[in-house]
Amino acid sequence: MTLDISKYPTLVLADTPEELRSLPRDILPKLCDELRTYLLNSVSQSSGHLASGLGTVELTVALHYVYNTPFDQLIWDVGHQAYPHKILTGRREQLPTIRQKNGLHPFPWREESKYDTLSVGHSSTSISAALGMAICAEKEGKERKVVSVIGDGAITAGMAFEAMNHAGDIHSDMLVILNDNEMSISENVGALNNHLAQVLSGSLYTSIREGGKKVLSGMPPIKELVRKTEEHLKGMVVPGTMFEELGFNYIGPVDGHDVSELVKTLKNMRELKGPQFLHIMTKKGKGYEPAEKDPIGYHGVPKFDPSNTSLPKSNGTKPSFSKIFGDFLCDMAEQDPKLMAITPAMREGSGMVRFSKEYPEQYFDVAIAEQHSITLATGMAIAGYNPIVAIYSTFLQRGYDQFIHDVAIMNLPVMFAIDRAGIVGADGQTHQGAFDLSFMRCIPNLVIMAPSNENECRQMLYTGHKHQGPSAVRYPRGTSIGANLEHTMTALEIGKGLIVRESEAAPSKLKVAILSFGTMLESATTAAENIDATLADMRFVKPLDEDLIKDLASRHDILVTVEENAIAGGAGAGVIEFMMQEKLIKPVLNIGLPDKFIVQGTQEELHAELGLDAAGIEATIRDYIAK
Repeated sequence: MTLDISKYPTLVLADTPEELRSLPRDILPKLCDELRTYLLNSVSQSSGHLASGLGTVELTVALHYVYNTPFDQLIWDVGHQAYPHKILTGRREQLPTIRQKNGLHPFPWREESKYDTLSVGHSSTSISAALGMAICAEKEGKERKVVSVIGDGAITAGMAFEAMNHAGDIHSDMLVILNDNEMSISENVGALNNHLAQVLSGSLYTSIREGGKKVLSGMPPIKELVRKTEEHLKGMVVPGTMFEELGFNYIGPVDGHDVSELVKTLKNMRELKGPQFLHIMTKKGKGYEPAEKDPIGYHGVPKFDPSNTSLPKSNGTKPSFSKIFGDFLCDMAEQDPKLMAITPAMREGSGMVRFSKEYPEQYFDVAIAEQHSITLATGMAIAGYNPIVAIYSTFLQRGYDQFIHDVAIMNLPVMFAIDRAGIVGADGQTHQGAFDLSFMRCIPNLVIMAPSNENECRQMLYTGHKHQGPSAVRYPRGTSIGANLEHTMTALEIGKGLIVRESEAAPSKLKVAILSFGTMLESATTAAENIDATLADMRFVKPLDEDLIKDLASRHDILVTVEENAIAGGAGAGVIEFMMQEKLIKPVLNIGLPDKFIVQGTQEELHAELGLDAAGIEATIRDYIAK
């Protein structure tokens, strides 16, 4: 998208932070307006994250204006809000390619730009990384500054508090900015608070504060009195006591949409020693009314017309797997008053909106706290309830110890509904659900199910909910394949697969059996028909249907496993382990995700590239046979 100079006369002057820093300060509000317009126009044409970036325009401009990036290190937590940062750091013309195959990465990415100091897709890592950088910057002795920007959602994770607790003890120079968009900017975030922020961040107040502490250091009771007096005085106008207790100098809250005042405050804070905490108030979707009114709906958007007041509706008639899960929850809760549904901040994505409204007493959103979500379920299971943890595959990685230590070892009846398993597409390396089968398969006491269609998904969720031990049902992002849904729920026999198709090949011909795990079945069916192979829907990754494997191995010359998970340690590896144990010596071809991090692209593009569509599966099998 080549920049229209007549439309963006100021933005054209700020392609890099160096150019931005050469501009007079009074032009910055106009730059922010143009940057916000450019962001809206670009994302509406390309799709991507929108509301978060609209809310961080002024902060981004102020940070790059005050700090000498990339020498000074700027760390964005998660990165949904980093689109303005990308625009101002030499990637403006590429923004229309964001989240697309071979395009700009959806999040800050070290390989993409020297201004991206941390590759990130999961939240709440920025303060830990910033502290590590700050400690080393101090040793370097070159006055390098380190700033972390974290949102009010990301700061709910325990890791953020672990990092702040450590930072307060280390006393390295660093700034943490809390971008708080939970509330609209209230009356106290105006001239008074901006003035207060500059006073509190100014050299006079800081020197008095530090000097007073030194003078009183030998008099503990008086020192404590002075500290408490200071806290209460500040507490009258700022809610920062908790951050002060962690060892930070808290300043704020200030208006995050007043770029001139932000620049003044940041200039002051840049010179302060020790850990600093700046609390800014912003509005998600700022400057675009539909996004301000519906920041959740406009968090991630398809292509849309900004002149319309609503986003285009999906044309899909098939339900998504997330909706299948949400409907199951409601149907199950009708039967089971002890059902408890837990999500770590993924209500919309996990299909739980309807359930949260119809069964609010049985619904728990624990914020971005995956470890807590799992051990919370442990407590509920111990109390005799039936918890279900709805979690994305990529986020389940963050609760692995709790999965083993708090659920599996005690053999508790906790079910994990694992959404976004396999290829997720545009979010790239950090979000692909590539590893869950591998990291779960080695856990004792666990039943792992992989449905091939939406009805099987519903029945497996019921099976897991009724199972008296840990269970997991993993299903992909997106729509299902159109199987008929049976409203009646029936528990499946644990560890039993199905033969979907029998090969009709003559005895003299090479016979192939395909063992499909999960929603690869649809593509595997086409491949099986084209090469006349037997096809099994394995259903269970753990326990495997050992009798079915023995039967297929005895009647076929080659076995092929197909899964949307890393080949290393996946379901196919489990099949080979069993066959070797039983001395079933037959060639086995594993088809799945390769031993590399999978980049962004649509699910269709990536399936084709990785040989996981019907044509790819068929070609891989034919090549293997020909060897």
